[in-house]
Amino acid sequence: DRKKWIYVPDFYTEYRYVLGTRGNHPVICVGINPSTAEPDHLDPTLQSVSRISAANGFDSWLMFNVCAQRATRPDDMDKLRDEVLHRENMLAFQSLLLLSAEDGRCPVVWAAWGAIIEKRNWLMDCVREMVQLASGYGALWVCAGKCSVKGHPHHPLYLRKDEIFRPFDMAGYLT
Repeated sequence: DRKKWIYVPDFYTEYRYVLGTRGNHPVICVGINPSTAEPDHLDPTLQSVSRISAANGFDSWLMFNVCAQRATRPDDMDKLRDEVLHRENMLAFQSLLLLSAEDGRCPVVWAAWGAIIEKRNWLMDCVREMVQLASGYGALWVCAGKCSVKGHPHHPLYLRKDEIFRPFDMAGYLT
């Protein structure tokens, strides 16, 4: 149902750029990599994203990932970054920023990748590129729950359903 869902690409394949719901006030949730979720068949992580987004006043959510490669286990992600897939993923992120800023609001980007960011050494470089893109749109970075000892933002799967967003110091995190 394209009136309800955003799903890019709009068929199941070994990568996914975006899965989300349509609305006027979305939050962009950023994880590490997509799993098997599809429209109307959300996995537990996306069920949590949906509940927490609603609890924070958003009428929709857009799930994006630092890496677009589907892998039910993060250890199965490619050891080296696929440059073509990465470029397409950054274009998808820019599209989400544009979509979120359509009503004149600053996009809200929920950092939600957890310690999984440490699985591949190139993932943090992808986040840096995302932060640079998002800064051009005045994006506000938020997180939910307690950050890890190393400062990584909490993964949504293990959060309370009414967890409240708070500002996430992305500049401090990246240093």
